Amino acid sequence: MSEAEKFVMEAARAFDFESEPTSFERCNAGHINDTFFIFCGEELPAYILQRVNTNIFKDPESLMANIYGVCEHLRKKTVEEGGDPDREVRKIILTKDGEKYFIDEEGGYWRAYLCLNHVLCLNEADRETFYNSAKAFGHFFKQLADYPAETLAETIPNFHNSVSRYNDFKAAVEADPLGRAAECRDLIDFALSKKDKCSYILDRIATGEIKLCVTHNDTKLNNVLLDEKTKEGVCVIDLDTVMPGSILYDFGDSIRFGASSAKEDETDLDKVYMDLEMFEIYAKGFLEELRPTMTEAEVLGLPMGAYLMTYETGVRFLGDYLTGDTYFKIHYPGHNLDRARNQLKLIADMDKKLPEMEEIVRKFL
Repeated sequence: MSEAEKFVMEAARAFDFESEPTSFERCNAGHINDTFFIFCGEELPAYILQRVNTNIFKDPESLMANIYGVCEHLRKKTVEEGGDPDREVRKIILTKDGEKYFIDEEGGYWRAYLCLNHVLCLNEADRETFYNSAKAFGHFFKQLADYPAETLAETIPNFHNSVSRYNDFKAAVEADPLGRAAECRDLIDFALSKKDKCSYILDRIATGEIKLCVTHNDTKLNNVLLDEKTKEGVCVIDLDTVMPGSILYDFGDSIRFGASSAKEDETDLDKVYMDLEMFEIYAKGFLEELRPTMTEAEVLGLPMGAYLMTYETGVRFLGDYLTGDTYFKIHYPGHNLDRARNQLKLIADMDKKLPEMEEIVRKFL
C-alpha cells in the first residue's frame, strides 16, 4: 500500500462505519473536493469519503454545521412524509469520536456519507430526466421552506451576488494583468453593458418581494441522484454551497445548465440558444412542488434568475481568463474564453426570449 493509500484508509478508519473499510476507489466526478468510494468487503461501495478543499471552503467547521443541520431537518421531514431518510437524504456518518469530520495529521478535513447504489448521476438531460430533476429540487426546497436560513453560514461569501460578480469582473478588465483584454473587447463590452440588470434579485430581497431562504446554489442535473429504473429523483447531493439566498438562484442555475441547447464549452455558437421547451418542462416540475411556498414576485422573477445565473457564470469565466485561469480548471489554452463566449451567447438569446419565458411562468400563477 502506497503512502497516499494509507492516508485515505487512515481517514476512512476514523469514521463509525458499520463494517471495517477494506479498500477504496477514487471518484473522478466533481472539481472541488477529493472524493473516494469506500468498500467494506462487498462488491458495491458502502460509503463516500471526501477531503474538503479548504482553499475554497475556508471555514470547514461552519460548512459541516450547515450540511448537518439541513440534513437533519430533511430527514425529519422525510420521515413525516413516510419516506426513507437513508435513501432520500444524504446520511452523514460521524467519526468514532462523534464528530462531523476527521482532521488528519496535515490539517486536512475529511467527512463521510452513506453511499447510495442503484442510482444514476447524469450530466446531460432529456425531457424526462430534466422534469424529474426539477421535481426533486422543488421538493428539496419545499421541505426546507421553514428552515431558518439566517442561521446558515455563507460558505462562499457573495457567491451569487450579481453586483459583486460584476464588480469583480470589471476589476479584472481594468487590471488586465496578461494583456488578454484586447482580443475579446467585443465580449467585454457586451458583458459590461448588462450592469443595470445585476441588482434585480438583491433589490427585491431588500424590499421583501423575494424571500431570503435556504438555497443549494449548485443545482445542476448531476446533483440529483435518479433511480436507475424509474429515472425519478431520489436524493439531492453536493450540499457544500447550501446557504441563505433566493430561490431564483437555484432555478436559474438549473436552467443555465439544462435548458441550454449545448454544453457550456461548445465553440460553434450557432448551436447555442435557450431551449424554451426545456425551460417550460423544468418550470412545470419545479413549480408543481414549490409554487405554494413562493410569492408572485418570485414566480415572475424566475426568468431573470435564469438570466442572471447565466450572466454571472459568463463573467466569471471571462474574468478568470483575463487573470490567468486560476479558478476554473481548463483543458486547453483559451478554454475559459470559449466558455465565456458560450454563456454570453446564451444571454444574447435570452435577451430576445425573456418575454416568452415570462409568459411561460405566468401560466403557473
